[in-house]
Order: sequence, then C-alpha cells, then structure tokens
Amino acid sequence: MRQKTGQQKFSEIFSYLCGAKTKGFCPLNLRRMKHLVPFLILLLALTSCGEREKFPVEPEITFVSLEKIDNGTNVDDKATLTFHFQDGDGDIGLGSNDLSAPFDSSSYYYYNCFIDYYKKINGVFQKIEFQGITFNQRIPRLSNSVPESIEGDISINLNINDYDLTHPTDTILFRCHIVDRSLHESNEIETTPLVVRKR
Repeated sequence: MRQKTGQQKFSEIFSYLCGAKTKGFCPLNLRRMKHLVPFLILLLALTSCGEREKFPVEPEITFVSLEKIDNGTNVDDKATLTFHFQDGDGDIGLGSNDLSAPFDSSSYYYYNCFIDYYKKINGVFQKIEFQGITFNQRIPRLSNSVPESIEGDISINLNINDYDLTHPTDTILFRCHIVDRSLHESNEIETTPLVVRKR
C-alpha cells in the first residue's frame, strides 16, 4: 500500500504550448507552424512517494493511452498521448530559466521529452520527419523538493494528421522517451497504432 503524507500528496495541471525548434525560435509564433505543431497538456497527477517507495534515479515511463480528440467532423486532427512516469530523485522538468548549456535552444537537451511520428507505409511503420517541425516538448519542473521519489501521469496533445490526402486514412504511432536534468534517459515507449481519418 502506498503511503503519502498530506504534504507529500499533491497534483498539478499545466498547459504548455510548444513550437518548432528553428533558428529565431519563438514559442508564440504559431502561424508558420500550421497544422503539425504539437502542444502539451502536462501533468494530470503528480504524487510524491513515501519512505517505503523508492524508484531508480533514471526515469521510467509506461504507455497508458493514445486517444483521438473528437472535433465533431469526419477528419481527425489531434490525439492525446498519456504515459505514466516514475523517478527516484524528482529532477524531471525544465523551468523557463533553464536555458544555460546543455539546456540552451541550440542544444539537443533544450527539449526533455522526445517524440517521433511513425506512419505505416507498405505495411511497415516508418519514421516521418517534417521540415522545421518537431513533436518534442519541454516538460516543466515537476517537483520543488528534489531529491524525492515522484510518479504521475503526463498527457500530451499531438497533431496526428499530416494532411497528405493521397489516402483517405493513415495508420500511425508515436515513440517517446524523456530525459531528466541529470541527463538520465528513460526507456522508450511505443503507442498503440491509431487510424487517422484524413478526408
């Protein structure tokens, strides 16, 4: 049975909008990014763990769900990816001031949640890259009491339609992993396949 004190148990909800990583990147410059820019609804629940429950310092994530967002039409455009995380020292997340190396905008580690888009082509899932667009995210800091063991769920809203109308539907999936501030990388998760209606 997991034991948590009143001070140790809490939940937060973040809304975090991310854009493409390009030269002269501005997180509010949304018009250029059009349909494929993912955005993040972050942290449905975050729970600090009691003394009896300790996790490794390397984050671990588990796929929970990939569900379409009903937009009231016959064309799918977004879905919500949810995964569960555990971390032994609570150092997941980057604040708005975490811009020094290795977290500066020119660094690979500017992002801490890495998401790849795969589409089934001729029966095989192939990674698709979009010029000037990234699905990667900057997860905000999740704990103010580092080090501590934490766990919770993260949900990310992602654009799923590439607007290539060659076929009426696509079958896609995502692969994802996260990195903490000590640059410990989590395991990689793969979502279940999702059929996207395109027209």
